[in-house]
Amino acid sequence: MPISQRKLYLVVTVFLCVFLLFGCSSKPGDGDGAKKTITITYRDDGTGEKGTLYKWITDVAARYPDKNVEIKPAPIQASEGDYFAKVALALKSKDTAPDIVTEDTFILNSDASAGYLEPLDDKLKDWEDWTNGSFIEAMKKGVTASDGKVYGVPYNTDSRGLWYNKEIFKQAGLPEDWQPKSWDDVLNAARTIKQQAGEDIVPIWMNLGKATGEATSMQTYEMLLYGTGERLYDDASGKWIARSQGILDALKFIETVNKEKLGPPLSKVLNGQAGNTSSREYLPQGKLAISLDGSWITGNYFDTGASPWPEYKDVLGFAPMPTSKGQEPGSITLAGGWALSIPSNSQNKDEAWNFIKFALNKENTQKLVIASGNITVRADVAKDPEYTKMPFNELATEYLQNAEFRPAQDKYPEVSTQIQTMVESVTTGTSPEDALNKYTQDVTRIVGEDHVMEK
Repeated sequence: MPISQRKLYLVVTVFLCVFLLFGCSSKPGDGDGAKKTITITYRDDGTGEKGTLYKWITDVAARYPDKNVEIKPAPIQASEGDYFAKVALALKSKDTAPDIVTEDTFILNSDASAGYLEPLDDKLKDWEDWTNGSFIEAMKKGVTASDGKVYGVPYNTDSRGLWYNKEIFKQAGLPEDWQPKSWDDVLNAARTIKQQAGEDIVPIWMNLGKATGEATSMQTYEMLLYGTGERLYDDASGKWIARSQGILDALKFIETVNKEKLGPPLSKVLNGQAGNTSSREYLPQGKLAISLDGSWITGNYFDTGASPWPEYKDVLGFAPMPTSKGQEPGSITLAGGWALSIPSNSQNKDEAWNFIKFALNKENTQKLVIASGNITVRADVAKDPEYTKMPFNELATEYLQNAEFRPAQDKYPEVSTQIQTMVESVTTGTSPEDALNKYTQDVTRIVGEDHVMEK
């Protein structure tokens, strides 16, 4: 081969190699049609594609401006109690971890301490929405772990109280503007309904089983315990309160409800669908008088909800849960909420963060809280007329003035499991004293003798 042809051959060969290496290679999102898929894991409570979160995710994904990123819902269908265990298992491996996960703020600290979640502080400092006051400052505490780092962006919060059916109250001769001042007032109303409203009406419903998980711990037990003036964890000493009169009082309230048959059948209340049964069936069907539950349940009754009930705003009342004897501050609520977090094992962290910023801007956050019936964590949404006109939003927000929060301690989920066991044991006939003895032993075993106290 002549030298000139050999040089030409070499030039062409090098050019083709370079072209193949760089020109034909591509990164996802470079316009070659390849996309990065961002998976979002959340709890599916059995509603599937009719569920609020599924609809919201798909709606936001359809409007997401980066068309080189595909957003894929990856729901876990499970009871509330099982969801957290299944998520923790998925987060352990790069093969199973989603890119974004919905975290209940009670479990966030535990998952962060286990190394499952990515701290977001470096990203948040450059996000104007986070730094300019758009988010309610107090709500940031729920996504801040014990190491002082932020592990999620909150998208809702909630309060808890006593939902009641005004029509049943009227039938039983009780006030339609019900404002109980003590636990005795609550129990006496339930007794009156049992006597006056007929056998088909359940006087009062509370989550009481292990199957309903955190709903049993927070919406029932902690609403009662905190109403006595006592707490789960003593911040001053850094110890868990494993035995107290307040614990015994809370358990005796539960015992009274069950002994006097003021609640639903155990077959209904001790399964994982108990919360859905009370809010989606018994309340709208006029078969339940009082329900100790969260502010979000009205989301079920919207036209797009799981159990449409246009009359709910006229039929239901929402009373504050009183303290045990009416002592200050008079009422109590527990506040929680959910956040979007990025797992440490996510393989698309930057893309996940960009989607979170878009998904939780003012417009999209407002769409979600209005559709779900939750309380917003954004100050700008809280002032919007579309939000403020929603029935019960002002009341639910007002109850947050006396809000308490679960301990931001990594042992809380384990302690919570023991709470559920203790509550269910009393519900099924164990004496409050025996249930408390077992609880004291179990909590001591979990956190260590040096980290428990009695009051």
